[in-house]
Amino acid sequence: MNIALTSMALSHISALNNIGTAVLTMSLDTLETSGDNLVKMMEQSVNPNLGQSVDIKL
Repeated sequence: MNIALTSMALSHISALNNIGTAVLTMSLDTLETSGDNLVKMMEQSVNPNLGQSVDIKL
């Protein structure tokens, strides 16, 4: 077995692993931000006093 070739292959695999981890971290950050924004939008859309009373004139 060629030691130099094995070393290069392991280095390449390590680099790909590091890139994959970085992309996954960025993706998780984006999803977390999107989730926070969705929660904020839902909180703003809720009006707890709506429908509590009805004004009727006869």
